[in-house]
Amino acid sequence: MTDKKISGADIVMRVLLEQGVDVVFGYPGGMVIDLYDALYRVRGKITHYLTAHEQGAAHAADGYARATGKPGVVFATSGPGATNLVTGIACAMLDSVPMIAITGNVPRALIGRDAFQEIDITGITIPITKHNFFVTDINDLADTVREAFRIAISGRPGPVLIDIPKDIQTAKTVYTQKPGVTPDVQTKASDEEICSAAALLNESKRPCLYIGGGVVRSGSCDLVKELAEKTGAVICSSLMGIGAVPTSYPGFLGMEGLHGRKAAYEAIKESDLIVALGVRFSDRSTGDAVKSSANRKIIQFDVDKAEIGKNVYVDFSVCGDMKDALTRLIAAADAAARSEWRAFAEEQKAVESPPVCLTDGLTVYDIISVVNRVKDKDTVIVTDVGQHQMWTARYADIDAPENFLTSGGLGAMGFGMGASVGAAIGSGKRVILITGDGSFGMDLIELATAVTYRVPLTVVVVNNGTLGMVRQWQTLYCSKRYSSTTLDRHTDFSAVAAAFGAEGTNVSSVNGFERAFKAAFNSRRPSVIDASVSPDETVPSNTTFEETGKRKR
Repeated sequence: MTDKKISGADIVMRVLLEQGVDVVFGYPGGMVIDLYDALYRVRGKITHYLTAHEQGAAHAADGYARATGKPGVVFATSGPGATNLVTGIACAMLDSVPMIAITGNVPRALIGRDAFQEIDITGITIPITKHNFFVTDINDLADTVREAFRIAISGRPGPVLIDIPKDIQTAKTVYTQKPGVTPDVQTKASDEEICSAAALLNESKRPCLYIGGGVVRSGSCDLVKELAEKTGAVICSSLMGIGAVPTSYPGFLGMEGLHGRKAAYEAIKESDLIVALGVRFSDRSTGDAVKSSANRKIIQFDVDKAEIGKNVYVDFSVCGDMKDALTRLIAAADAAARSEWRAFAEEQKAVESPPVCLTDGLTVYDIISVVNRVKDKDTVIVTDVGQHQMWTARYADIDAPENFLTSGGLGAMGFGMGASVGAAIGSGKRVILITGDGSFGMDLIELATAVTYRVPLTVVVVNNGTLGMVRQWQTLYCSKRYSSTTLDRHTDFSAVAAAFGAEGTNVSSVNGFERAFKAAFNSRRPSVIDASVSPDETVPSNTTFEETGKRKR
């Protein structure tokens, strides 16, 4: 301990170092000028990445966290700087990603007086954070930052915001170093719960493991495979569960849901037991196949009690530490081949054909097939949101959960570029962003960030000249009345890339795309491939979801 007093801004840096933080994303401004001055003093220990926009910084912190498993940290100033973080914070909240957002605010004496760029960012972000703090006492600052990290990484992870008035940043107090925080010890399921779950599994003839983001966040991926191998269960995933089991794994049938794989849909429909692991049964992944059978039981495992039975009725639940629960379930479950059930599932995979080609030109299936052939197993694939996201989720080869990053719960167009930058910086891996012309139009300014920091990023723009997913719905539900979904734009994305200092190419054929992609993937510079596809190419949908949608209209 030392009696020397240091500023609040310096205290923030000291606590970040305590927590092992060496990367921060952000954008400076007047109410964080002292934080940035303190950041300058630790520049050899913490590297700051300046993005082009605060939303890009928030998505970068999110992508960094998903790719590394460590909390992402983002800085922003007051007012518009803070509010520009909101989409990124909400995205992290809905996908259970640990993030620390640190914002500045006007001095305490000006709070509530509509001072320049004053905003109640804690009030704004209450619904989209696990917790947030408005610091009013310099003596509480260090422990507040520590508490923010503890909350972000404990239980179901998520974002925490700390709003620090400018006068707290300049005030001084004594700093005492402490060890980095650790996650809270999680509640464990009782022996009775595990035994009951095992009994239901043992009685089942056609069990399906339905896995989600909770498996990824808890580090339980290998246990899922172990359980499937011991019991002969098949595996389906939600969008957020993709990568928890390699897509090439024999018992894995793909993503279930509205735009999921037919094999996964059929397995869910025919199963007599769904073992739901860290999945919340959202509306896009839960159709009649899950809800309709009176002869099927559902067991739900989750660390968050609020998710149990929230969206579907479950027959039994296990609430607690996922890794512990799965380890004990594996020990309690009977070994069984269930060969007929596995054979049925494999048959469903075998009969599922590639999508019907509606054009002689380049298709999205062609694009993803080339990506699969050229990339290596360590490559990170990121998506924005829309048709390209669903195509990628259906057809991309993913070998590890940290190698597939997408905005699931919020579905934020504009997620891709920031998340790609964060993932590349955090993982050190080559990154491929598969995006659409609509999504890329929202975040292409982060090409400046990718070029500045020489991020090994290949951007594939699936360019169909439309807001494809909404247009697809308008085809299905609005008798092809394409209201405001045709992008009558003439943007040359390859020229835009060149203007930012990246490489750019336009392609419209399979051979042209393969040549361009190989060149881009082997380049160390950020590259953009503008790939023209038909606006009439649609993502396959499962019938019961479409019928449900029609009934609602």
